[in-house]
Amino acid sequence: MIAIVAYGMGNTASIRNMLRRVGASSVITSDPDAIRTADALILPGVGAFDHGMQSIHAMGLADVLHDAATQQHKPILGICLGMQLMTRGSEEGTQPGLGWVAADTVRFQLAHRPDLKVPHMGWNTTTVHRSGALFPNLDAARFYFVHSYHVVCDDAADVVATAHHGLDVTAAFQHGHIMGTQFHPEKSHRFGMQLLQNFVAHVASSVVPLAA
Repeated sequence: MIAIVAYGMGNTASIRNMLRRVGASSVITSDPDAIRTADALILPGVGAFDHGMQSIHAMGLADVLHDAATQQHKPILGICLGMQLMTRGSEEGTQPGLGWVAADTVRFQLAHRPDLKVPHMGWNTTTVHRSGALFPNLDAARFYFVHSYHVVCDDAADVVATAHHGLDVTAAFQHGHIMGTQFHPEKSHRFGMQLLQNFVAHVASSVVPLAA
């Protein structure tokens, strides 16, 4: 079972519908027990960084999420703001992030390209640097982006895909069991469906069966 974390910010129903289409069982939940017992988590997100962190703390989810990431080592996929919340923090606000990945979230700096708009909005092609868990069968795929800030990883090896919008930005990262996409797979049609199917396959391969 995949738990889609409901903290008031994200396209939870769209994600669940897409998971259903690839044959995966999921639940939209803010129940710590459901999060604790799930095989994997998806942390969605739309909106401002500080509001996202404040919502997680206000709903009492910070500890169970931290335990899932750092003690249980569950596969976790962050989407858009959810990906950014996994970093140390964002130039958008002052709240510390979850800090699961050695990375920072920074604002687009496009003074050299006045013809380009921020937010980066719409379809863009990704360049895959390593397939990792998310990108088998997805070389040069197109995804739907909506963001004014982007993630900069300390370790280039964590970057699995980039997209170009005036500069190359991290479209997806993976650090062990922690994964994130800056784009919205739930809005990205067949490419997004394939990516979520890849995540589901990774989850299935990671689950340790109970002893008989």
